[in-house]
Amino acid sequence: MLQPPEVVAPEPEIADHPGRRLALGAGGLAVLLAAMDAYVVVSLFVTILEDLRIPVNHLERATPIVTGYLLGYVAGMPLLARVSDRYGRRIVIYLSLAGFAAGSAITASAHSVDLLVGGRALQGLAGGALLPVTMALAADLFPPARRAGVLGGVGAAQELGSVLGPLYGAGLAALIGWRGIFWINIPLAALAALAVYRAVPSRAERHDGSDRPRVDVVGGVLLALALAAFVIALNNQHPENGVLSAQGPALLVIGGVLVVAFAGWEWRAHTKLLDLTDVKKGVFFAALGASLCAGAALLVTLVFVQLDGQLILNKSAADATLLLARFLVALPIGALAGGFAVRRLGARWVGAIGLVIAAASYVLIAYWPRNVLSATYVLGLPRLDTDLVLAGLGLGLVIAPLSVAVLRIVPAASHGIASAALVVARMMGMLLGVSALAAWGLHRFDSLTANLPTPLPIGMTASEYAAKLAAYENALVGAYQSEFRSIFLVTAAVCAAGALMTLAIGGRSNS
Repeated sequence: MLQPPEVVAPEPEIADHPGRRLALGAGGLAVLLAAMDAYVVVSLFVTILEDLRIPVNHLERATPIVTGYLLGYVAGMPLLARVSDRYGRRIVIYLSLAGFAAGSAITASAHSVDLLVGGRALQGLAGGALLPVTMALAADLFPPARRAGVLGGVGAAQELGSVLGPLYGAGLAALIGWRGIFWINIPLAALAALAVYRAVPSRAERHDGSDRPRVDVVGGVLLALALAAFVIALNNQHPENGVLSAQGPALLVIGGVLVVAFAGWEWRAHTKLLDLTDVKKGVFFAALGASLCAGAALLVTLVFVQLDGQLILNKSAADATLLLARFLVALPIGALAGGFAVRRLGARWVGAIGLVIAAASYVLIAYWPRNVLSATYVLGLPRLDTDLVLAGLGLGLVIAPLSVAVLRIVPAASHGIASAALVVARMMGMLLGVSALAAWGLHRFDSLTANLPTPLPIGMTASEYAAKLAAYENALVGAYQSEFRSIFLVTAAVCAAGALMTLAIGGRSNS
């Protein structure tokens, strides 16, 4: 008896697409370009301040140069990713690259902080869409059996931006100045757009023949405003007056109200930003929680390892930044390894193992001795190098498993917004985690040094003053060590909590 014809699944058609690797390469190039610009100003901060005539001792006036990009990056990501679900990946990548080029032009020509921040915010808004849209494109073009490795590659492109960004900025600025870095983004964006035109199929995202999802503009705007309120609340232009600015608490309340309004709208709206009706909510929210924990650990590492290098190891700012190279190089390697390991072990175990490795490495970092530069483990392994590499590998391993788990449980029409949700959770973890730990760490440092008198060269000989000064500096270093130990131990606990959440994303079937 003849069987009725089966409905053809989309995967075979996708797997045979001849240009799928070139398409992902084009998307990855765009992701790398946007990721590098998130970090490019790190090595140029002092130069930009001097050019804009901002005193170096008032860095808080220029912090929006960094946070403006991050705000745009996070705030617009969910809505633009959802737009890609409806209108196509290629058109959103085009618009994002165009916005990125326009923001670069504004930044390059700016002669005031306000205009510079505006240009950076536009860059971030446009660049933020590229990562989730490219991850969704990977899910569109590759079948589930091959998706993990591809998503790991896209994640590696994002992490590679954090490695190359500061080095790229410093090297290029030496040749063409800091403004030239942003001018050169325009032809680079044009080249990326040309690669997308040649490689990315215009209808790849609609392989399943389903109707185009509508765009929930109201939900997207409410969520963007909520994220903006939280980010601005953490931007304190007068740190001498407290952890938050005078408007900070009110902005946190406003952000909370907007979150409630967003949840209420999504509950009642017919068209939702992300419809979780048939989605395994436990898996979805566990993945978001794990992504938030990984993001918090990532930025804590970037900030406090560098401070450790300057304040305890007595390194210059440049040399302290170079200490992070071990960690930053290991991140994309871990992302690639995680993508391939998911095929054998499953998303749950690869993600959990990654965060457990990261947690263990932060415990080791917390107990770094003052002579850590010369400290070794068995077989002569340098302690500093080993610990930072383990941290980078551990956090890198988590990227692909979380993406695989989320994209597997949401329909194809929601791949873009689901990818964006993971990235937004990670970025919010970076912002909130480092802010909370920094505030707590500074409080702990103040309590440790409250009764530590500063020696003055009055009524004592030069040798007595030198001895008291050395004792004072030794006590300060001890206080810094205690502060950083507490921060890294809390970071280890955050990673351990993320590992427990990762166990809830599913087993080998998720790969």
